[in-house]
Amino acid sequence: MSSSPFADRTFAAVIFDNDGTLVDSSGSVERSWVRWAQEHDVDPRTLAGHHGLPAAAIIDSVAPHLDATTALARIDELELADVEGIVALPGVLVAIKALAEQGGRYAVATSAHRELAQVRLATAGIDAPEAFVTVDDVDRGKPAPDPFLLAAQRLGVDPTDCLVCEDAPSGIAAARAAGCAVLAVTTTTEPGDLGDADLVVDSLADVSFEVVDGRVRVTPVAG
Repeated sequence: MSSSPFADRTFAAVIFDNDGTLVDSSGSVERSWVRWAQEHDVDPRTLAGHHGLPAAAIIDSVAPHLDATTALARIDELELADVEGIVALPGVLVAIKALAEQGGRYAVATSAHRELAQVRLATAGIDAPEAFVTVDDVDRGKPAPDPFLLAAQRLGVDPTDCLVCEDAPSGIAAARAAGCAVLAVTTTTEPGDLGDADLVVDSLADVSFEVVDGRVRVTPVAG
């Protein structure tokens, strides 16, 4: 990463996805959804490729015959009860600390429900920011732009002046539709499937966040 598309650019704010970007909840997610699928006679293999989508959208895709409210309540129950192995991903705590201590504006915009998102952030040792958007706050979840547009609104900034950090194609599509720049991490998705991002890195440990004159600068870490 000798050069960066952000070398001559700063941002009014950063908007982070949560699962797969800030926290590693993959074990909990997989265990919960496989159990849910088995309980409902759904082939667990049909769950592949749905990462980053709201739970309601996944259920509608793999099991449209089920009562949506009941099915959603059950997956919420399973995921809330399983926090084993949930940790902050590499570089996340350093990035959040840098933004918080230097007065940088940032938000979290997630496809999870508020309670689940708060539980996962807390388990990983990450304080939820004031600007916190969940699937409960929008009519349309990712890949629609609504979560990122609302996050920018709550931060009081133009979405086209925001950097989104994502790990899933659906999130990247949402960020692009909102007019945001995108930094993608390869924690859950192959690099080749993240091609719409401006910059792709292994994790947030590969970049540093610095606040300069109230704006956020993102720089690749040498190494």
